[in-house]
This record gives sequence, C-alpha cells and structure tokens, in this order.
Amino acid sequence: MQVIGFWQASPLRPDQLEFSAAFGLDKMAFSQWLQFIFIPRVREAIATHRFPPSSDVGTQAVREFDTEPRAARLAILLTEFDSLFRGR
Repeated sequence: MQVIGFWQASPLRPDQLEFSAAFGLDKMAFSQWLQFIFIPRVREAIATHRFPPSSDVGTQAVREFDTEPRAARLAILLTEFDSLFRGR
C-alpha cells in the first residue's frame, strides 16, 4: 500500500473509528479501512490464532479498485486472503 501511494501517514480522526457500514465506508475510504482496521485485525488474529469464519475483503477490493491500475496486485492479494477461508 505504501508503494502504490495508498498509505496514510496521519492517524484516523477519532470519529472515523465510530463506523457502522461494512468496511467503514460511512466514515473512511476503503484504503484507510485496510490500513487502520483490517491490517491490525489480521495481526491480532495471527497472534491469538482466532481467525474469522469468512472474509470478503478481496471482493470489496475488486469493487473499490476496479478503475485503479496501481491497486490491481493489492486486489489480487486480498482475494487470495479471502480464499483462505472458503470451505472452512
């Protein structure tokens, strides 16, 4: 995300953490949600060995980044992440 210019140097505003829509889209951009919510949650899941039953982050990445060529590889990686949870 840093290489393609999707990494934000400043933290989210506190009110952005009070989201209710999927992927935080009511309060932040999808790339912000990836950086500030998804990545920390994945790190926590790895540390605690508590993994979600499913994931649709790749599906959303394809939707969000369909017109952004710089993000094509990111969408592929997130889709591969989703596939880890299929058939569990």
